[in-house]
Formats: sequence, structure tokens, C-alpha cells
Amino acid sequence: MDILNQDASVLAQMIAENQLGVAELAQETLAQIGRSNGAVNAIVAQVDDDQVLAEARRMDDARLKGQGQGQGQGMGPLYGLPIAVKDLANVAGLPSTKGSPLFRDVVAPADDIMVARLRAAGVLFVGKTNTPEFGLGSHTFNPVYGATHNPYDLGRSAGGSSGGAAAALACRMLPLADGSDMMGSLRNPAGWNNVYGMRPSWGRIPTEPMGDAFMHPLATLGPMARSPRDLALMLDVQSGPDPRQPFAPPIVPLSPALDQPVKGRRIGWLADWGGAYAMEEGILPLSETALKTFGDLGVTVEPVAPPMPADALWQAWVGLRAFANADRLGPLYADPAKRAHLKDSAIWEIEQGLGLSGQEIQRLSLIRSDWFRRAAALFADYDALVLPSAQIWPFPVETPYPTTVAGKPMDTYHRWMEVVVPVSLIGLPCVNLPAGFGAQGLPAGLQLFGRYGDDLGLLQLAQAYHQATDWPNARPPACAKA
Repeated sequence: MDILNQDASVLAQMIAENQLGVAELAQETLAQIGRSNGAVNAIVAQVDDDQVLAEARRMDDARLKGQGQGQGQGMGPLYGLPIAVKDLANVAGLPSTKGSPLFRDVVAPADDIMVARLRAAGVLFVGKTNTPEFGLGSHTFNPVYGATHNPYDLGRSAGGSSGGAAAALACRMLPLADGSDMMGSLRNPAGWNNVYGMRPSWGRIPTEPMGDAFMHPLATLGPMARSPRDLALMLDVQSGPDPRQPFAPPIVPLSPALDQPVKGRRIGWLADWGGAYAMEEGILPLSETALKTFGDLGVTVEPVAPPMPADALWQAWVGLRAFANADRLGPLYADPAKRAHLKDSAIWEIEQGLGLSGQEIQRLSLIRSDWFRRAAALFADYDALVLPSAQIWPFPVETPYPTTVAGKPMDTYHRWMEVVVPVSLIGLPCVNLPAGFGAQGLPAGLQLFGRYGDDLGLLQLAQAYHQATDWPNARPPACAKA
């Protein structure tokens, strides 16, 4: 059995049933990292192999003595699974650079909330995954670790900002990965690496309690995996309220209810939002071909007219995102010595945000509220809506960001990802579904999104789709082979 091709849920069960040792899995994982990571540069700040193996052997001893940490048979649900955490989150004792030279030498003193939950669930930390500087932009490159390359074409981008996580999953260097998503960061790289990524309903996974907990949240943490079952496995660990933070939706375990009939459900296809979103050749036809799978499953898929002007959504998004980033990164900008080390896109975000008046922020918030109400009306008729996960195919890795899409000029560094805004703006749950491959052999994805709080319904649709397609195993990249 090639254990690296097994789902994380299978590996966890094998460890729990003494069919697989933590050290055996760690040894295979480290060997795969050694074979593949030099080409793709997905895993950074890697923990020393001897240290990983020593911890793995300790975990095996504890497991056999019935002293493992967590739940069920003395172990957590992720016991022994090797994980590398996105380099925007803190893991005690590991570097925490955020892709910025300003934090090149920072070592995290403690775990973030989500990381602490992974640790309690029994994961074996093997390093971090690469991200763009401060997570800004959907292309993973930074001055600390360099660029992450797409496993399906090493000359192209792996997407971002969870590009390292997605590439590591595709190459079988990790069985599971975490990510974060403000503007498609769990969706664009998942689509470009032929894996699954899930942006859960906002509030399901608490972030670090900082700043104003009530003002316009846009980002969230979430899981990445090679199957919806594994998404649910990790999301169940990550989820749960934090008493210091508001707005947590009701949390119920997702994994037990994943396999349900989907026949009779309805999906609305938004395509290019009535022509508002420029798309490279081949994106829409591939998406429509992928959606035929749902028809075969008895799910109705039908076109939906744009429910709201795209320009209004973009105005609200650009302003509120800049407002959030100015608050987050403003202290660095205020120090001229540190400002000199910020990339242009970070400075642009901060300056845009600092220039907003309170009245303008309120106006943009009202657009956001209007879109939430209109989306709620759509979900009275549809169980989910669908858009492509990206408007273009993976672009050359040396390119900072695309300046045109299908001949249409892009007026900001991130407008080429405008298609993710309808989901991000109002915190809806969304799963990237691998959609297959284009004429050049490059993968793409679909954003399947639903009403706020209906994470389970989306995962059930994704699970049915996966069982019919299994794209991650149907066409793995060359780096997945030992």
C-alpha cells in the first residue's frame, strides 16, 4: 500500500487501529518532502528530520501505552498525522515570518488558537507552508523563502495565499493542510493544484482575538485536503467558539453526516456574472463540463442572472479590505524604517484604507448588507451557487500578478481575482471543487458556495461530486510519485 496516497481519515484510522505507526508515516512523509520540495518550495521552516522522528517515536510509545493525547482510544482525531502550518499562523517554537523580512528572525512563543486545537488533536508538526508577504495576493512568493511553484507546471504559480499548503497536498508531502482566506486564498490555490479547499462560514473557526471584534470581518481560517471527507475531519478540529469573540454560528460535527443523497438539490450557475468578470479562454467551458457531474447525480443545475451589479460589490470589497489591512499593517507603515520593507501592494492597501472616512466605510458596509439580503433570497431557491475559482489559468511564476485578463486591463494588483469577492464579502461557506484540466494540462476549480451556516450541505454536495470524479487521485502531479 502506498500510504502517502491514502486519505488523511484513512491514515488516522490506521494509526488508531495499530495498522500504521506514527514513525513509519513520518519517515515516508519526510522522504517525500526530500524528493519533491526542492522543486516546488511548498514547505518552509522545516523541522529537523531527527527531531520529527524522535517526536513520532514518542507518540508511538504513548499510543501503545494508551497515553496519547485527545479523544477516543486515548488519542485525538488527527493523532500522528504530519502537518505543516501556513506561515501566517503561530506554532510555538517555529519561525513565524509571515513572508516578510521584518519578521525573518521571529520565533513564535505560543500557538495560535487554531494551532493549539491541531496540537490537542494529536498532529505532528513538520514545518510551515509558504505564503505571500502578509498573505497579500493570490501568488505565493516572498523575499524570505521565494516562490512556490505549481506541481503541474513548475514554471507557473501555485496560487495563493495558501499556495504552499495546496502544492504540498498535491505532491503528497502532507495528508492535510490548513489555510486562510480573505480573497480566495483557500479557493484559488486549491483549484490550481487539483485539491479541495474550504472557506467555512465566517466565525466557525476563531482567529486570534485582537483589535475590534465587531468591525467588518472579512477573512477566515479553513482546511485544505484531497477529499471532502478530510476537509470535514480537519474542520471539525478547527471549529468551535471562543468566549472572547462574537458571531460564532451553531457548531455541529460535520464528519458523521457527510454521506447523504443529493438528488433533488438545486444549484445556480453564475458563470461570469453576466460578462462582468473577464475569463481566459477555456475556463467557462471546463466549468460547465464539470457541472454536468451534478446533473448525473440528480442535482438540477441552471443559469442564474447576476443578482447584483459587480461594480458595487467591488467598490465595497476594495474599501473594506483596505480598511481592514490598514488597521492590521498600519503600525508597520507608520515606522519609516519598517515601511521601506513593505511590498508595494501592502503600501497601496494601507494608504487606501487610511484615506477612507467613517461615512464612506458606512456606505460600503450598506452595500455589503444589501448583497447579504439578496444572496439570502437566492438561497431560498437554491441549495448552492457556483462560480469559477479563478478567472485565469496559472500564470508564469516570475510574474508578480496579472495586469490583464482576456485582454481586459486590471486596475489593481488583485482585480484578476474579482470572481471570489461575492463569497468573501459576506462570509459565506464555500468549497473549491477540482474541475479538471484545460488544454495545457493545467487544473482549475469551481467555487461551490451556500447560505451562511450551511457548511454541512456544501460538504455533502462536494462529497457526492468527489465520489463521482476523484480528480486529485485521477490525475496527480509528477511530484506525487515516489
